[in-house]
Amino acid sequence: MAGRGKNEGLSMGYRIAYRLRLIGLGLFGPAQLGESNDPKRRLEREREDKVAAARAARERREAEEAARRRVA
Repeated sequence: MAGRGKNEGLSMGYRIAYRLRLIGLGLFGPAQLGESNDPKRRLEREREDKVAAARAARERREAEEAARRRVA
């Protein structure tokens, strides 16, 4: 099923932009920062949040579809 796995729920455009931002931060970002204000870590947390939201939306849709199938 599409949308499962490492890139779950994320569009190709978002994944490309994420990689470019990550590479840019690696090349041109600050030398060393603590975990709380590290831009690379913040980018990773944003991605984790986006994946979690996409996963929750997919599970909600699947539950609604299953409920509709039981009613019909």
